[in-house]
Amino acid sequence: MIAGTHVLIYADDAAATRAFLRDILDWENVDAGDGWLIFALPPTELGVHPADDGRPSGTHALSLMCHDIEATMLELEAKGAEFTMPVTDAGYGLVTHMVVPGGGEIGLYQPKHKSPLDEFSTG
Repeated sequence: MIAGTHVLIYADDAAATRAFLRDILDWENVDAGDGWLIFALPPTELGVHPADDGRPSGTHALSLMCHDIEATMLELEAKGAEFTMPVTDAGYGLVTHMVVPGGGEIGLYQPKHKSPLDEFSTG
């Protein structure tokens, strides 16, 4: 039986990306050896979208969920996070993207859809 999920971010500057996850997002972590930090993630859900919605089959995306996108952005900006677009209503939620130093961008959104996670469930 599957007991967990291990997510990878491939980064041009792994040390900068790890520092962002540790220092800006404040994620708990352990050092697996030689500075290879493994992070505990917040509760996670997984959606499967059809490949015909603009991305090819085999494409994967990582987005972080929050309860109040404006407050979360202010909190993260105060720690040095940079956002690359204004908040947009994408129908399923309010969405923006933030820079992950050395690791591209990650989506941040406040969901409007039903969720299997109690803390995000809308009914």
